Amino acid sequence: MPNKPQLLISDSAFLTLHYRLSSADGQDIVTTFNENPATLQMGGGQLAPFLEACLLGLAEGAHQTFNLSPEQAYGQRNPDLLQWVSLETLAQNSQEGEDYVVGDMVDFAAPGGGRFAGTLREKAEQAALFDFNHPLAGQHVKFEVQIIGVM
Repeated sequence: MPNKPQLLISDSAFLTLHYRLSSADGQDIVTTFNENPATLQMGGGQLAPFLEACLLGLAEGAHQTFNLSPEQAYGQRNPDLLQWVSLETLAQNSQEGEDYVVGDMVDFAAPGGGRFAGTLREKAEQAALFDFNHPLAGQHVKFEVQIIGVM
């Protein structure tokens, strides 16, 4: 019986896989290894583009771990993304009666209809300091994948 040709992941492939994104010290950020595998289409936005780039060319059955620097992952922290927001603006972008505390992630409306989020770092009398960097910016991350199927 002839061997079935091994399928490689292309930029438009459908795949079933287990994946784990963890901090450099091994703390899981997200994992499917303890549950059902994920099914996704490359380029569909289910994984960040830099994670999809790691998958390109992998074969069905591959099990690999990628150690990604901040530049390869979510980028370096940008001090310009620490911004003071007036409490009035915060109230206009919040659900009525919401009382945020330091560490909360707050979702804001962006000009043009989009959304963006920031982490509350400090609260003063008239304003609040938000960090609009991705929470993993400036960090090394590990991306482990086990490719179950490629179509």
